[in-house]
Amino acid sequence: MTSALRVKIFADGADLAGIAALYANPLIRGFTTNPTLMRKAGIAAYEAFARQALEVVPDRPISFEVFSDDFAEMERQAIKITAWGDNVYVKIPVTNTRRETSGPLIRRLVDRGIKLNVTAILTLEQVRRVARALEPTSSSFVSVFAGRIADTGRDPVPLMAAAVDLLRPYPGQQLLWASPRELLNVFQADAIGCHVITATADLLQKLSLVGTDLAEYSLDTVRMFHRDARQAGYSL
Repeated sequence: MTSALRVKIFADGADLAGIAALYANPLIRGFTTNPTLMRKAGIAAYEAFARQALEVVPDRPISFEVFSDDFAEMERQAIKITAWGDNVYVKIPVTNTRRETSGPLIRRLVDRGIKLNVTAILTLEQVRRVARALEPTSSSFVSVFAGRIADTGRDPVPLMAAAVDLLRPYPGQQLLWASPRELLNVFQADAIGCHVITATADLLQKLSLVGTDLAEYSLDTVRMFHRDARQAGYSL
């Protein structure tokens, strides 16, 4: 079933060994990371990690994020990051922490020919603003955090489908479904024509379950409960 997917799967993480293992999988078409994932992974030296990751991933899209809250400093960081490799996309947050739009910065960076991944988007209005700021034909990702939308009790699928439609006039812009919460999201993204979906290594491990017979999966679940109860030494 996964061979028929049109949506491209990008691996999301900051573990070099994990990145190397996933790079060997042709199903993984690109990679993303962010400062939060890097911090959780214990990364202390940002540029050193990025350059090591690029040695592992020399020829597929890989995104690294700026981390300043000041637009002038974001611009300086973006110019530095893009020089690390031709396959590098620079992640720019849709706003800074003061709710100021990144639109003018996005336009300046696009005019420099920098490939962008605009991130932390959660509304259709943000999609509209970003699409207008980006060059229509420039290679870029518009990352909508569908998982965070779902965390608020909202169904992200209608919003993501509307975002697909919004980006149709902009052939260089690819909609990226960010922060999926379950493997089903991969198939939902594919069904609406989303271009890319990111997934962590834990989620990607579940790809082996695709098409599993549900009766057999039920039996495996019963066996798990029985095994764990025995190993725990429970008695009544």
